[in-house]
Amino acid sequence: MDHRPRAAEPLLREVTGRVLRRHRHDAGERLVETAERAGVSSQYLSEIERGRKDASSELLAAVAGALGLTLFDLTREVAVELSRRTAVPVLRATTVPVPAAVAPMRTHRGPVALAA
Repeated sequence: MDHRPRAAEPLLREVTGRVLRRHRHDAGERLVETAERAGVSSQYLSEIERGRKDASSELLAAVAGALGLTLFDLTREVAVELSRRTAVPVLRATTVPVPAAVAPMRTHRGPVALAA
C-alpha cells in the first residue's frame, strides 16, 4: 500500500478562474472589457480569476458568454484540467453506454413507529 502523502487537489474555483483567465488572455482582452460585457465589476472578475471567490452558475455563464463560451464549454474544460491534475481519466460520453431507461431502485421498508 502506498503511504506517500497525496498532493492536495486544486479547488474548483481555482481551476475555473484559471480557465477563464486563459480564455481572456487568449482573446487579448483586458479584465475591464470582459467584466463590462459580463455585467460584473472588474474587481469581482479578478477575484474569480484568482480563485478567491465562488461564483454562482449564473455569473459563470455570464463571464463565459462574454468570452464566447457556453457554461458547458467552461465546465468541460475545468473537468479536463482537474482530471490532469488529479490523474483521473476523463470519460468520453461516446464511450460510456447509457441505458435507455433506468428502473427505480426499490427498497422494502417495514412498519414505521413515531415516538410522541
